[in-house]
Amino acid sequence: MKKNYQIYGLSFAAAGLLVLGAEPSFAQDATTAVPADSKYVLNTLLFLVGGFLVMWMAAGFAMLEAGMVRSKNVAMQCTKNIALYSIAGLVFWVVGYNLMYDGVDGGLLGSFTAKVIPDPGSDTGDYSAASDWFFQMVFCATTASIVSGALAERIKLWPFLLFVVVLTGFIYPIQGAWKWGAGWLASGADVSWIKSVAGAEFQDFAGSTIVHSVGGWAALTGALILGARKGKYGPDGRVHAMPGSSMPLATLGTFILWLGWFGFNGGSQLAMGSISDVSSVSRIFVNTNLAAAGGVVVAMVLNQILYGKVDLTMALNGALAGLVSITAEPLTPSPLWAILIGGAGGVIVVFAVPLLDKLKIDDVVGAIPVHLLAGIWGTLAVPLTNSDASFMAQGIGVGSIGLFVVATSLVTWTVLKYTMGLRPSEEQEAAGLDQAEIGLEAYPEFGSGSQRI
Repeated sequence: MKKNYQIYGLSFAAAGLLVLGAEPSFAQDATTAVPADSKYVLNTLLFLVGGFLVMWMAAGFAMLEAGMVRSKNVAMQCTKNIALYSIAGLVFWVVGYNLMYDGVDGGLLGSFTAKVIPDPGSDTGDYSAASDWFFQMVFCATTASIVSGALAERIKLWPFLLFVVVLTGFIYPIQGAWKWGAGWLASGADVSWIKSVAGAEFQDFAGSTIVHSVGGWAALTGALILGARKGKYGPDGRVHAMPGSSMPLATLGTFILWLGWFGFNGGSQLAMGSISDVSSVSRIFVNTNLAAAGGVVVAMVLNQILYGKVDLTMALNGALAGLVSITAEPLTPSPLWAILIGGAGGVIVVFAVPLLDKLKIDDVVGAIPVHLLAGIWGTLAVPLTNSDASFMAQGIGVGSIGLFVVATSLVTWTVLKYTMGLRPSEEQEAAGLDQAEIGLEAYPEFGSGSQRI
């Protein structure tokens, strides 16, 4: 068996050399050019591996939400998550991708056409067009996942899914086109408005604003229009805790999201065809991990200081806030800066969650502090470590995208409210949306019993 392992190891090593097109001197010479075919393969591989890691984040969101809602709403959350991912996958192909990337040319949006996937063998460029579409699509789906958790336990299924169609097919792609599609927030030879005004282009490496704060703004507007869950806030101003059904599930979901974030941030390097690119991806992995760890530790320490105990949900959201905070610029920070940026995300969560309760804004999973507020912080913090960024450019980007998403989300939620209706009846909400909306309970042995709140 030992000899077989040696043979297999040598075989894999030889295959690796063939893929890289390496010569014996390749490892010794960092300037050696990677052959075009190998560059295409490696870049495509980064999109595919990064893409399926981000797709796995859909499972993370589903498990996090399933753990954070009460048992009578778990099946509903699982249904929403598999549905929103599927809807995003369809709508982003039909209209979203080209609206975001096709012929934006310094403007506001691209074309209203379906994405064309070239036949194998006819693809050109530095990577497969299909791999790029897949990678961009899973980012789009992530935005919708953010909204799902914040509005849990008091929104009907089909109005929510119709909002997902608008969010993933139009709202997300249009604002994404402004930067990632070479629109008016980008800079270049023919697109220089933002640079002439702010001295730099708007920077958002992997989407602290373009993905996370967009989902957060959509969630905030939805929460304001929906209102709080029945019984969450008493007439005396007291906040009534509604503990989730499973902290192990919520913890598992957080770890899955943490893992998926390496694809989210690392894949956003968009190239793996050179030594420099691979080194950058590695550095991004390190900074991403350090920021998340910083968010956890800071959230735990602050909870101990302020409340005399550690809250697991704060620790979980501290990790996610750290990840969101570093997403706007995971490459240029030093390890210490990555910890500080992520740690600041942990501070945001600890103070923002009770603030939302004081304002009677009901956010079941803490998506607004994590994705909106930490997303804004991470985007504004980019100039601290990236000399090519400016605070003015970052502020313009955050403000313009926020205004657009709030306006379009408010219109969409309002139309849905006065046509289909957003909320179930009080009786249905009390019984749980598992029964009322989909007729299937996640934990039937506990249904219709003492677990009702």
